[in-house]
Amino acid sequence: MILIVTFVALLATVAATGANYVSARRTVLTTTQDHFMEQLRDDVDRLAPELQLPLDQAALDELAGRLGRRTIVVYGNLTAKNATYSDAAIPADLRATVRDGSRVVFQRADNYGAAMLIVGMPVLTTDEHFQRRPSGLEVYGWFPLYEEERQIQEFATNGWLTGAVAVPLAVIVAWLAASAVLRPVRRLRDAARSLARGDLTTRLPTRGSDELAELARTFNDSAASLEASVGELRRMEADARRFVADVSHELRTPLAAMTAVNEVLDEEGARLPGDAGTAARLISSETKKLARLVDDLIEISRFDSGAARLDRQETDLGELITGTLRTRQWADRVEADLPPGIVAEVDGRRVDVIVANLVGNALRHGEPPVQVRLRSANGQVVVEVTDHGPGLPEDVLPHVFGRFYKADAARTRSEGSGLGLSIALKNATLHGGIIEAGNQPGAGAKFTLRLPQEVS
Repeated sequence: MILIVTFVALLATVAATGANYVSARRTVLTTTQDHFMEQLRDDVDRLAPELQLPLDQAALDELAGRLGRRTIVVYGNLTAKNATYSDAAIPADLRATVRDGSRVVFQRADNYGAAMLIVGMPVLTTDEHFQRRPSGLEVYGWFPLYEEERQIQEFATNGWLTGAVAVPLAVIVAWLAASAVLRPVRRLRDAARSLARGDLTTRLPTRGSDELAELARTFNDSAASLEASVGELRRMEADARRFVADVSHELRTPLAAMTAVNEVLDEEGARLPGDAGTAARLISSETKKLARLVDDLIEISRFDSGAARLDRQETDLGELITGTLRTRQWADRVEADLPPGIVAEVDGRRVDVIVANLVGNALRHGEPPVQVRLRSANGQVVVEVTDHGPGLPEDVLPHVFGRFYKADAARTRSEGSGLGLSIALKNATLHGGIIEAGNQPGAGAKFTLRLPQEVS
């Protein structure tokens, strides 16, 4: 803003100085040329009654002598001999105008670097019909413009000096004005940044009744409304999380009893006849799903509350993943490339959860063969889980780690809780790693787990 005001001030100063210079120059030159033209006309009019036409050379020289040495008098082919300048110095166009006209004319010219005003006029006579007509006598006068040029130069110098003083003053005034205007704008910018960072208590001082003060009050009202809304949302979110955690913990007690009963149902269900056996198996299956859902809800609530912690130990990931597949009886269903000796500082239980969720997801929703590969690269351990199913649609990829998200809206029931991938991502993030979801070049989904090999 200061640069803009400075540029405008400089432009205005240059324009004003230029306009004043042109106006002063025109005024000075117009006044001077009018004065010289009037002077020459008066001199000629004073001597004209004494003239006896036609004139010879002697009479012409006498007339020129009475008019002055800066005057050329021309009569037909005769030219007075006492002039400082010769008739060759008379511009041809000026002479043609004088010869064919009946008025005083002028022209500015440069005489060896000095400005001169050349004034020409025809001498008119009155015929027997009292009509004014050219007598053939022409008078030309040379008038120096030294003093006028000096005055004009002084005008220019004074104008530029005034501009040189005015521009710094304009810059100072612009800086003061811009500071007064931009200071509250900067405060507003800083407050907006603070609000964007999450400090909802940010407020601006309000002074005065101008537009900026009104803007500050509007900002404060918006910030207060946002703080109240966000506070209410946070409270509701905290209540929802607490409710989920409380319900999950409360469900563990009856689930423990139901799980014990399930063991009996599993043993006796095969011997129960007809619908009784079917019902026993259904209850057992649904109880196991409910138990997994409750466990997942409790786990996710730990992440939400910030209670999740890592127990890092140096672990051979090849052995860890092999144990994950063996424990869940997936070893025969998964092609594993798990070279030994790849060691990282991880929480073994949480990495087991990550791999189990990724492989279980591939087995449930992909098609064989499901493959697990382990490698080390650039200070990271990389675990890739792929399948050869239809892959993940492009519109699904941004949401695969969302809680309870289902790519197929029609698939309302599944063996999983809908929280597995979300829990896997939370565990990876807790390690300082990441899980990337995508598709293979051919067909099938691909999940890539990246964990730091060492903790800095």
